Amino acid sequence: MKAVHQTGDVIRMDKVVETADLATFETGNVHSFYGTFALGRDVEWACRQFVLNMKNEDEEGIGTFLNISHKSPAMLGETVSITTTLIKLEGNTVDCGFEVYVGERLVAEGTQGQKILKKEKVARLIESLIRG
Repeated sequence: MKAVHQTGDVIRMDKVVETADLATFETGNVHSFYGTFALGRDVEWACRQFVLNMKNEDEEGIGTFLNISHKSPAMLGETVSITTTLIKLEGNTVDCGFEVYVGERLVAEGTQGQKILKKEKVARLIESLIRG
């Protein structure tokens, strides 16, 4: 693991809410707002940028938790700004806080965690789950 980040570091990403991001299930579209599940995917990707910068070629990140407090809607076509802050870097633990805004309006906030593991350890874990 490379020591290229420290707690307090910030990464920001923007994303336009697309049709695939709306709250839509097997029964159809619920509304034209950014679905919480899509928001979760996107904040995980934003937080993962820390891991991508820090992991070595023989390592990979694996998610450990995701907490989202959805505060207000983001509508189709709006640009959301995701700001992630590294709040814990301890051993192989990489935890982030995040805030999501449309302009000045808070859309969501929360925390997300990952661990950086050797790829061979991840492969062994998967194999043990497959074998039962």
